[in-house]
Amino acid sequence: MNAIRIILLSGGSGKRLWPLSNDYRSKQFIKVMDNDNFDGDFNTSMIQRVWTHLSEIDLASSAVIAAGRIQQDVIQSQLGDKVPLILEPVKRDTFPAICLASSFLYSKENVGDDEVIVVMPVDVDADEGFFASIKQLALDFESSKAQIGLIGLKPTHPSEKFGYMLVEPTQTDSKTLKIDRFVEKPSMNEAIDLISRGALWNCGVFAFRLGYILRMLEADNWPTQYESLLEQYHLMPSISFDYQVVEKEKNIDVRRYDGRWNDLGTWNEWTEKMPNQLNGKGILSEDSLNTHVINELQVPVVVMGISNAVVVASPDGVLVADKELSTKLKDLIQNVSARPMYEETIYGWYRVIDVENNPSGQQVVTKRVHIWQGKNISYQIHAHRDEIWTFISGMAEVVINGSRFRASAGDVIHIQSGSKHAIRATEAVDLIEVQIGKTVSEEDVTRYEYGWNESR
Repeated sequence: MNAIRIILLSGGSGKRLWPLSNDYRSKQFIKVMDNDNFDGDFNTSMIQRVWTHLSEIDLASSAVIAAGRIQQDVIQSQLGDKVPLILEPVKRDTFPAICLASSFLYSKENVGDDEVIVVMPVDVDADEGFFASIKQLALDFESSKAQIGLIGLKPTHPSEKFGYMLVEPTQTDSKTLKIDRFVEKPSMNEAIDLISRGALWNCGVFAFRLGYILRMLEADNWPTQYESLLEQYHLMPSISFDYQVVEKEKNIDVRRYDGRWNDLGTWNEWTEKMPNQLNGKGILSEDSLNTHVINELQVPVVVMGISNAVVVASPDGVLVADKELSTKLKDLIQNVSARPMYEETIYGWYRVIDVENNPSGQQVVTKRVHIWQGKNISYQIHAHRDEIWTFISGMAEVVINGSRFRASAGDVIHIQSGSKHAIRATEAVDLIEVQIGKTVSEEDVTRYEYGWNESR
């Protein structure tokens, strides 16, 4: 038996679970706070749970994660610096992302044409049986004559947001099925009819042999070498793997799965899985039935006499919604666009406290920054802004233009635009960072190498 290779897809732009999710923090990275620990002690995220499940069945060591560059810091923050990442240079869709990851496995990891690749999303909530089924899908596919293997989920309710697979009528009780046809995101009445005819949900899990994708790339004159495909990636079509490949392929096997699975794509679904109704600082009255509060702020949220609702407060905004109507949230906030006010990073996290334009025409952004012990912010330079650091707690080594010194609680450091600077926390550090400039942007940064282990 060849080793099973896993490609985990980490995408999403974070509209359905606003205001906790955004372009930087998609739903797979959300950690809902425990009621008694609202000052930074978090539960695990979806991507962490998926990684743990794969580790438990010895598949994490053969997995790579395909993601956008914008997600690199938060993935490494949650899974560690060593997690293997394949980063899209520009945002595309699942077909080009899978092609890029396949070319990496081929040209960088020397994976053979006949080896089985399983692709799955990282933003799922499922039990151990689902991950065991993924492993079994790969094992069964090794001896299959099919070109693609899928997992079909038994629907728990009619839904308009999933794709459906109709299987051949004579095989509805078999574990391995053949596809009759696909139906993408039907109306509610169509979904009810499809379920009555034995249709399954398409959960975005694909199995194929590596050579299948490589031949596809060659047929369309795309390079199979990773570095070459990376250079041409911006030219690849932005299209899903389902549309480009799966729905055109006739030779497909489907493995049926009847266990627990949910993509938790709406607040209604998300709150069903939450153990506590009150998450974060606040008060929820006893007559607020089936209402959940998620508060990431340090001010209390008080809810009285409101039932069947979700109340979410974060640095990015406040949501008060009827649970049943939360499915329409994405459409309502399409035009809500602003810089993220909270972000997990490879060194810790930051929260934007205030943004304003002063009378002199300068923009002022104030952040609270937390740096974990032993972590550092890279040696960098900003062309268009000054920074003022006020240390609240902890101890750190600071470098400005090659000069290295220690800083601790009470110290204030002014970093002028054009100055190279870096910081490493020898103890966990909390500081207030004030950014001042004509324009303040996260893109205004140039990074340099710095040897922290070199003698001072």
